[in-house]
Amino acid sequence: MHRFRVNRSLTFLALGVLIGALAALWLQPPAATAQRPITLKMQASWPASLTLFENFKMFAEAVEKMSAGRLKIETLPAGAVVGAFEVIDATNRGVIDGAHSAMGYYTGKHRAGIPLSHGPLFGMDFIDFFAWYYEGGGFELVQEWYQNVLKMNLVSFPILPAGPQAMGWFKRPIKSFADARGMKYRIYGSGAEVYSRLGISAVTLPGGEILPAMERGVIDGADWVNCVEDMRLGFHNVTKVHYSPGMHEPVTVGDLTINKGVWDKLPPDLQEIVKVASQATWWRWYARFQKQTAEACRELIKLGVQVYRTPDDLNYKFLEVWDQLQKEDAAKDPFYKKVIDSQREFAKLMVPYRLSYWPTYEFRGHYYWKEEIFLKAPPK
Repeated sequence: MHRFRVNRSLTFLALGVLIGALAALWLQPPAATAQRPITLKMQASWPASLTLFENFKMFAEAVEKMSAGRLKIETLPAGAVVGAFEVIDATNRGVIDGAHSAMGYYTGKHRAGIPLSHGPLFGMDFIDFFAWYYEGGGFELVQEWYQNVLKMNLVSFPILPAGPQAMGWFKRPIKSFADARGMKYRIYGSGAEVYSRLGISAVTLPGGEILPAMERGVIDGADWVNCVEDMRLGFHNVTKVHYSPGMHEPVTVGDLTINKGVWDKLPPDLQEIVKVASQATWWRWYARFQKQTAEACRELIKLGVQVYRTPDDLNYKFLEVWDQLQKEDAAKDPFYKKVIDSQREFAKLMVPYRLSYWPTYEFRGHYYWKEEIFLKAPPK
């Protein structure tokens, strides 16, 4: 009888433990649900064959690794869902979750997309521009542009420092500013308007349409990016005349946009991962891009491409008209003025400082490598 009581007590105890364990399991969310990854579908404005798309892939890989697989980015090339220039509208509507593009493509919506993404920028380079984004109020101005000015349901992260960019490729040599007048020239952003005012007929085309237009004689010349991207598209198979540098995009940055409704649903740690991954991708990809560009320039020269220095009078004319355009736009639009006033104030701090304290690249570079410079003087 005593043994039965003990065994019965032990049975009830075991049963109680089992019931408690089952209750705990019942109250917990299923493991599969708790760990199911979030996948965001995003599309770029460029083909998958370009280094610009490699930036997109690098970002996606960083996000997946940093989040331990909790957040995944599906990277789609131009045209996969919508056209190359339609990605931010598609993101705004929720057709896709995000886009890898450039604000300069959307200057028809509002012209402040120009200084927010590219240009001479009062002498700033990519280092200064990144600093302006994150230390000078630029990041907040980009969000204001998308959300308050364009009334789009987007958040944006600068990610793609694709430059400095060349003047481009031409069917014939350009000896001076006068030689360029009357040409039909593919160019993007406000560079198109500047060159139009200079008497150069500007045309905006997505990357995949430029070479066919040159082959058919629709355009006489084109800018795209620089040696590595241009070589991948095959410009050297159409003409051997290449000019650098350009003043339209000594700095040019593409951005990653995400539908704000999608963004707001992400946990705070995943939001921070996206932000940090975009910053890391900026610098890591930029280092790779510069090496790839240098290698491509050398290869193009071996293939018979003549790399000429853009005539100074053409670049000076460009800067004069660019500055005049900025004054006109600032007079018409308070937000545009707000952006360039912010940039001018930041450049007023950074550019004189760097001119004073940073040794010039030319001084050291010429000492070691003057005879190896790719560029030639304009043909006479």
